[in-house]
Amino acid sequence: MRLLILGGPGSGKGTQSQKLSEHFGIPWISTGDTLRAEIAADSPLGQQVSETLAKGELVSDKLMIALIKERLQQPDAAKGWILDGYPRTAFQAEELDFFLDTLNTQVNYAIWLELPAHALIERSENRAAIDDNPEALRRRIETLAETTIPMLEYYDYRQRLLRIDGNQPPDDVKREILGGIS
Repeated sequence: MRLLILGGPGSGKGTQSQKLSEHFGIPWISTGDTLRAEIAADSPLGQQVSETLAKGELVSDKLMIALIKERLQQPDAAKGWILDGYPRTAFQAEELDFFLDTLNTQVNYAIWLELPAHALIERSENRAAIDDNPEALRRRIETLAETTIPMLEYYDYRQRLLRIDGNQPPDDVKREILGGIS
């Protein structure tokens, strides 16, 4: 199973990714967690992206595509994976599909966790991530509307988009996802 979990900051991407990872026995790959770990380690990549994330902006397509390509070729990802928060743009989605074609595979479903902006803000304010300050949150939600939501058409056209009401208890969200992908 190859799944994309998409949604705004605080939409439950991590919670659902973890639940689905355990359910299917496949790795959960969180781009946000990966980037935050690089920042915490003060790695060259972390230094490169820390200011971008603190402003609530997206890391460059080139850097994200390279990061994902490298990660999806790791042995644990051979039988499937869950990508949490990637792709974020139509260009990244196309590049992911082109790359997966070279591996003779494809995304099974892009799962969109829908929540109103006020719910995203409220949930994110309860976290302590570097990119959850009020200004960065506002910018991330604007960017979501500008780049990620239009990208959903890409998966909808390919009949791989599953829209889920993310504003319900986590177990209900999981149940709705599993019902939609079976």
